[in-house]
Amino acid sequence: MDSILNPLYIAVSWVIVSIHDLLTPIFGTNSGVSWSLAIIGLVIIIRIILIPLFVKQIKSQRALTALQPHMKEIQKKYKDDRQKQSEEMMKLYKEHKTNPLASCFPILAQAPIFFALFTVLNGIGKTPIVTKGVLTKEDGISAAQAEFFGAPISQTFLGSDIGTVKLVTVFLIAFMSLTTFTTQRQLMTKGMPKMDSSNNMMLQQQKIMLYAFPVIFAITGVNFPVGVLIYWSTTNLWTWGQQYYVIKRNPTPGSPAYEELQKKRNKKNGVVESEEPEAPEGTTMEKGQRKQPKKKKKKK
Repeated sequence: MDSILNPLYIAVSWVIVSIHDLLTPIFGTNSGVSWSLAIIGLVIIIRIILIPLFVKQIKSQRALTALQPHMKEIQKKYKDDRQKQSEEMMKLYKEHKTNPLASCFPILAQAPIFFALFTVLNGIGKTPIVTKGVLTKEDGISAAQAEFFGAPISQTFLGSDIGTVKLVTVFLIAFMSLTTFTTQRQLMTKGMPKMDSSNNMMLQQQKIMLYAFPVIFAITGVNFPVGVLIYWSTTNLWTWGQQYYVIKRNPTPGSPAYEELQKKRNKKNGVVESEEPEAPEGTTMEKGQRKQPKKKKKKK
């Protein structure tokens, strides 16, 4: 297994060591700042490389949103035949050149990097130190001494009795869960067109992800070294910012963010939106038409 993943170990460790060496004259060899910024630098490089996948993810999500009416028709037509329903769904995806799994591409692409970083940092935390990739013994000793807010970056919540380690890991896990939750909620409330939630399969999937991912982070995070938690917290923050920019600048047509952007553009261009006049007292408005009040009989 190690022989298969060795190229990843080399790539991950080389990026971290290279950034660390650049920062050493400023912060020092064993500085936690140098090693922490090296891990953050790894995130930035990877996420820049993954921008094309992110663009593909956005396009796929919008294509699936546009296909929702057709998907509902297929579900209704073949509600008693699951196999035929699946075949027609796959045919629909193929015709429109979209993939329902495209939203998972950025996460799947990062999974091997994440595992490689976990293995590299986990080796540093062992006694004796086990180095992977291009890490030398000296690099391993230096990284083992590096601290993030007083917590060694190679230590885990369950594997350490140091109170600072437990405090920092709990904070990072909470931050990971919070950024994941707010990212998904931001997409659901502002980035998706308004649809019937009871029949919208895509919205149902988003709701599951909204609550499932934070729970997964909370359960599994106690096994990750502090350095890995720094990596994942940084990539979550990047995802939130990237999505916020897209929703703000290039929102999905029909979404609340799109309507808000159109209103701002109309206001900037001096376009006055037509508004129906309020009905005077004693009258009712119905579909833009005014109904005259009924005459009251005079008292004799």
